[in-house]
Amino acid sequence: MQSASVHFRQRASGALADKHLQRTLKRFGSGFADKRAAARRAFGEDAFEILREASAAIRDRALEDLDAWLLRFEAEALRRGSRVIWAEDAAETCARVLEICARHGLTKAIKSKSMLSEEAGLNDALAAAGVQPVETDLGEYILQLAGEAPSHIIAPAIHKDMGEVSELFVRHHGRPKSDDIAQMTREAREMLRPHFLSADLGISGGNFLVAETGSVAIVTNEGNGRMVTTLPRVHIAITGIEKVVPTLEDLSALNRILPRSATGQEIENYFSVLTGPKRAGDADGPEHLYVILVDNGRTRLVGSELQEMLRCIRCGACMNHCPVYQTVGGHSYGWVYPGPMGSVLTPVYQGLENALDLPQAATLCGACHVACPVKIPLPGLLRKLREMQMERGLRPWAERAAFRAWAFTAQRPWLYALATRIAARALKWMGGGRGLIARLPFAGRGWTRGRDFPAPEGRTFRELYRAGRRRQT
Repeated sequence: MQSASVHFRQRASGALADKHLQRTLKRFGSGFADKRAAARRAFGEDAFEILREASAAIRDRALEDLDAWLLRFEAEALRRGSRVIWAEDAAETCARVLEICARHGLTKAIKSKSMLSEEAGLNDALAAAGVQPVETDLGEYILQLAGEAPSHIIAPAIHKDMGEVSELFVRHHGRPKSDDIAQMTREAREMLRPHFLSADLGISGGNFLVAETGSVAIVTNEGNGRMVTTLPRVHIAITGIEKVVPTLEDLSALNRILPRSATGQEIENYFSVLTGPKRAGDADGPEHLYVILVDNGRTRLVGSELQEMLRCIRCGACMNHCPVYQTVGGHSYGWVYPGPMGSVLTPVYQGLENALDLPQAATLCGACHVACPVKIPLPGLLRKLREMQMERGLRPWAERAAFRAWAFTAQRPWLYALATRIAARALKWMGGGRGLIARLPFAGRGWTRGRDFPAPEGRTFRELYRAGRRRQT
């Protein structure tokens, strides 16, 4: 997938000006966040926090010896008949998939939702090689018809309303328009069923890799995942190297926290643990199972100050709670991963210079950290990326100069006190009789573009504190 993250400001401005998109995003609102809160209460708030601690520890344990657990996974997968392939980047991922297609004479691929295949731009590579890719997750299928990228990692078409989907179906299915959701869902099933029955290749992601058994675990809420991984004669699971966990017990713990954090469900509708290809006596399953383990920038995080980001289990909780994501939507971020997680991952995977505004695309309110099931300190990681930008001179010169001036002032208490006294009085004057400032200068311009700024009363906190102390004595 081609990255457009360098254009975040322009894309976000466009999203804010798109009234239809704003209405759609408003309907999304806090839906997933409310469901997570209800699931947390039902599970027991103290127990839920203990589970978060345990889940973070499991992910850290895997990351501390990532190479060893990956080699254990490879050995166990090979022992059970799977083939394990290593890919360094997106181009190699596509090349390995196309090699498998050529080896087995494959012509049609049905796909379950896979963010890694989005990273690699796999659909375009398949189509160029004469292999028809068909997305079978309902949201991904809608977006394939629309020619768009996902805007959310668990609800990819969340930016579309029913009317838009209905129009797409009329255009591509050639059937009468319907505004009945159940009927539209059935229509999509009827259009996809022939693909399920005729495809010779199934492509999925992998939510977790289990080192103990060489298994790939897949979590879905639609039956398409089962169809993709059992009907075609060849199945390729494409996943990042960080997804490995040591044991089935670890998998069980993580699968308690994942659905509750993502959609507020106690358990997802379908939980599949795939261990090797079809064996003698098995009723279904692929004849060949390939697991492609992809780096694509992940090893740059190992051992770095940003390693905690590799804990991520792709639940979407951070974006479900992020006020920035809920305002500008997922496409503004310009690449596969939106929201707070994308604001960390995209600069690392694509280069900090190619995603200059993403570390700034957060209020640092901390909601993402509080919601994260594996306790990734996302605000801290975003601050670290901001520091890296300043160190490399990647921020505008005026911004760097402003921070240098602030640092110079803050290190001199007498100067800081003088500057704040002047600023407090100037802001009071700007507020006039209403006590509201309609337009702030410099960086404050954006803040006051849509709201008034309450003017202070003209004294600093220190002055108010001293006045209060005098009154008490």
